[in-house]
Amino acid sequence: MTDQRPRYGELATPEEQRRAAGLPPVAEVVAPSAPVSDPSPAAPAPARPSSVDRFATIALLAYGLVNVVVTGLSYLDIVPVMNQTMGMLGIEGEFTNYAAGRTWGTIAAVVLAVGWCVTAALSIRRLRRGRLTWWLPLVGAVITLGFASFCLVVPMMGDPAFIAYLDQATGVR
Repeated sequence: MTDQRPRYGELATPEEQRRAAGLPPVAEVVAPSAPVSDPSPAAPAPARPSSVDRFATIALLAYGLVNVVVTGLSYLDIVPVMNQTMGMLGIEGEFTNYAAGRTWGTIAAVVLAVGWCVTAALSIRRLRRGRLTWWLPLVGAVITLGFASFCLVVPMMGDPAFIAYLDQATGVR
C-alpha cells in the first residue's frame, strides 16, 4: 500500500504557490531594471601611498628621533649650549642664568620629545589611512623647533651678558 497522494505544492500552480507563501502574483512583480550608467565619472579611490612616500616618512621620523635624543640630552645641560650660542652671536661673556637655564632646558627637551611623539603618531595614522604623509614630519619638526626655541630664548633674555649685549647694540646705557 503506497501513499499516492500529491506532496505539498505538486498540484499547485506557481501563482497558487506564491499566494500561499504571501507573495504578490508574478504579473505584479516588476523586474529590476538594469542599472543606468551615470555619465559622470566615479570619484577616484583614494590613492595608496607609494613606497617612496612610506620610505621618506619613516626615514624623516628616524632622523627626527636621533635629533630629538641628541638635542634633548644637550638641552638637559644647557650652559654649554648657551655659551656656544652667545659665541656665535658675538656676545662677550658667559651664560650665568643657571637656574632658569636648567628649568627651561628641561622644558625644551620635553617639548622636543612630545613634539616628535605627536608627529610620529599623526604620521603613522595617515600612512595607515593611505594618505600622502612625507610632509608631516617636516611640518612637525618646524612647529616643535619653534616651541623649543622659545623655551631657550626665555633664559637667554634673563642672562646679564645677553642683556649687556642688547644694551650695547641698541645704544642704551
